[in-house]
Amino acid sequence: MMLQTIAAITGDFGHGLTGALGCLAAAFSVAMIGTKAVESVGRNPGAAGKILVQSILGMALAEAVAFYALFLS
Repeated sequence: MMLQTIAAITGDFGHGLTGALGCLAAAFSVAMIGTKAVESVGRNPGAAGKILVQSILGMALAEAVAFYALFLS
């Protein structure tokens, strides 16, 4: 019953669900990177510039996973 409902919402068992799970994983990754960056700046405020650059790069790579999941599914 639940799988039929998910299939009706996403349109297909594989394609829509794969894209949704890929985007969900990317969202959790971006949230985790942001959380850890804030913790790092709290511990060492002097390194805020370096941490910002590294966290932006990490978030961009995590978002690339979402695009791959959407376009390849």
